[in-house]
Amino acid sequence: MHHPDDGIRAGALERARDRFADGAQFVAGRLTRGTSGRSHTVVDPATGDGILTYDLAGAADVDAAVAAARAALPGWSRATPGERSDALHRLAAVLAGRAEEFALAESLQCGKPLKLSREFDVPGTVDNTAFFAGAARHLQGQSAGEYSGDHTSYVRREPVGVVGSIAPWNYPLQMAAWKILPAVAAGNTIVLKPAELTPLTSLMFAQAATDAGLPDGVVNVVSGTGPEAGEHLVGHPGVAMVSFTGSTAVGRRVAGTAASGLRRLHLELGGKAPFVVFDDADLEAAVHGAVAGALINTGQDCTAATRAYVQRPLYEEFVAATAGLMAGVRLGDPFAPDTDLGPLVSHAQRDRVAAFVDRARSHARVVTGGGAPGGALERGAYYRPTLIADAAQDSEIVQAEIFGPVLAVLPFDGDDEGVRLANDTPYGLAASAWTRDVYRAQRATREIAAGCVWVNDHIPIISEMPHGGYKASGSGKDMSAYSFEEYTQVKHVMFDNTAVARKDWHRTVHGDR
Repeated sequence: MHHPDDGIRAGALERARDRFADGAQFVAGRLTRGTSGRSHTVVDPATGDGILTYDLAGAADVDAAVAAARAALPGWSRATPGERSDALHRLAAVLAGRAEEFALAESLQCGKPLKLSREFDVPGTVDNTAFFAGAARHLQGQSAGEYSGDHTSYVRREPVGVVGSIAPWNYPLQMAAWKILPAVAAGNTIVLKPAELTPLTSLMFAQAATDAGLPDGVVNVVSGTGPEAGEHLVGHPGVAMVSFTGSTAVGRRVAGTAASGLRRLHLELGGKAPFVVFDDADLEAAVHGAVAGALINTGQDCTAATRAYVQRPLYEEFVAATAGLMAGVRLGDPFAPDTDLGPLVSHAQRDRVAAFVDRARSHARVVTGGGAPGGALERGAYYRPTLIADAAQDSEIVQAEIFGPVLAVLPFDGDDEGVRLANDTPYGLAASAWTRDVYRAQRATREIAAGCVWVNDHIPIISEMPHGGYKASGSGKDMSAYSFEEYTQVKHVMFDNTAVARKDWHRTVHGDR
């Protein structure tokens, strides 16, 4: 059956194949082919059809990318903050000019609705680039001073060196930006490994950086698998720092490899965000917030609302209203203007989500959803928005990261119990509290152990504020000026002001006062 959006998809498909005809590795300013001897097909998750097949990166490609980054490091690290800022301002303009191309490519490889790519992923990336263009000029250390009385001290912030970054498949464009921008704004160079499922917009971002005038080798991209390209990058002796976003399980392996080489490590890992609704909350706002917060990007978001704790007076009404709103969410082709929810990134991910729900049926109630749609969507990796009620706190569906359009709802009684349950998983990336009471809100923001706590909303992010977790959700920050703590080294410089040959403290080693 022909759909009006088929023409948009066909155009995006043709451009993707033309754009990466020379390969899907970006090293020293140009596209090249991978040398692993193996290939990978990027699949449109809405149809199951192949988009393009590319040669995967092997160890030699990682070596070449690291060599290019090391060669570019002296010049880029010595560029003035103003020069780096100007380059990133030009990059923001290039990205804005190509906004529609980025949105189409992101929806094609990820299956996310075009309205999400156009209104969230792409403008967020442009804004992030503009932010770091400004922030590049504000890398300041502590003011100089005479702290000992006889010396002047000051602090320099210096680049770490070559950064090896690994990004996930859920937000390929935004994650590329979150990795690349603070690193290069601080004077580092970078080798990024995107997920092999979704390399297209990361490569386009690197091309845009070159077109904006960033020197060859400052931004490099190797498209390969984690066990081959990823592990070689993380353990590479030429890499000074590793930044990884992905699952907690893989993060532990990355941390072990990086630690063995004493490399600096930044981890943004899994999440299981609680959504705590107190009994004085605006119920309509909470229901709408829960559906949007749980289903954004088909639930493939580490900050997505996954566990709703609702105080008992509102519990049944919340469950019924949320199920009703979820049931009306429109699944469809990502390129159709009326689509609310696209497929998951792959059929394997869809099957993983379905297995979580199926295992929960024995002990919890599936209120709505709980299956894949048929008909015109049967070929894609679709799964219906799913609400699960009455699960036990210690059950898998409540404790484990599902990464799909699934929300579990549990009741609680007193405020103490609500906060305790919110903290009762290994994760601590994000959370939200819903209440009209300022004291309840303040308590929730103080006591919920998470890197971000929203009040009466769930999911918005802004470039000026940090993103990163507590506990098993990792350490370090993306976005904001706080990210520079990850990508810079602090150096203390001290000058003697006395011009005296024999300092008083020398007597501790030779002579007397």
